[in-house]
Amino acid sequence: MQKVGIIGGSGLYLLKDLKNSRKIELDTPFGKTSAPVLTGALNDVEIGFIPRHGEGHTLLPSEIPFRANIWALKKLGFDRVISVSLVGSMQPEVRLGVPVIIDQFIDRTFQRNNTFFGDGVVGHVSMAQPVCPAVREALIEAAQRAGIEVRKQGTYLCIEGPQFSTRAESLMYRDVGVDVIGMTNMPEAKLAREARIHYATIALPTDYDCWHEAEEAVTVQQVMRVASEGLDKVVRILKELFRAPDFGACGCREWTTGMVMTDPQKIPEDVRKRLDFILEEAK
Repeated sequence: MQKVGIIGGSGLYLLKDLKNSRKIELDTPFGKTSAPVLTGALNDVEIGFIPRHGEGHTLLPSEIPFRANIWALKKLGFDRVISVSLVGSMQPEVRLGVPVIIDQFIDRTFQRNNTFFGDGVVGHVSMAQPVCPAVREALIEAAQRAGIEVRKQGTYLCIEGPQFSTRAESLMYRDVGVDVIGMTNMPEAKLAREARIHYATIALPTDYDCWHEAEEAVTVQQVMRVASEGLDKVVRILKELFRAPDFGACGCREWTTGMVMTDPQKIPEDVRKRLDFILEEAK
């Protein structure tokens, strides 16, 4: 049975269809996960779900335990992870409610622990292609089979939050050429790469941030209004994917080969135990 992790919001009602579901609480070396990991079967796929903002949406973007979430999914054997995120559209052609299958990121966060390394072990990974091309392609093909329009690529700018952008910031980001803006996919994607997880993102545009003079500036009420309808499309894409998941070959493993620079004899024992799944696979 294939295993796929999902990190997203509680609005993903496909979780109601899981069979033999149960919640798993893990105390990770990086603290508790956002919430217990909900696992269960959908068709012939085992799903592992974490609501990144916690049950009841109690965590600010900067408070999300990104390292704990990724560590837990990896430890439970979920080597493929799909992120579902609500975002703002930064371009007129990126229409509200039309999912975007992200292929690039720009990280503007500054308060978050963004690596598993440190404390006596040094590692570097390539982020030139920050998502798994095979999982991306599988999502695009699933959308086509489900008859749902998606944008097949897009650049996601991740800001610290929790405040939305000023208009000056929004206009500056547009000039850079980003497609969507959000607060949650970094350092999630970086940590997934270090953990050798095949990671991909479905981003759902719910607003035009505050750059669009003909549209109202983003509010929580507007986000939730558009999200309610748009998440139905995301759920249909995921259900179609899980009917017959077919993930082709990719180069993700090559991007982490030789990533650990530290002499194995110099790595402290407590760090070795904490990062055993990274160190063993990096050999």
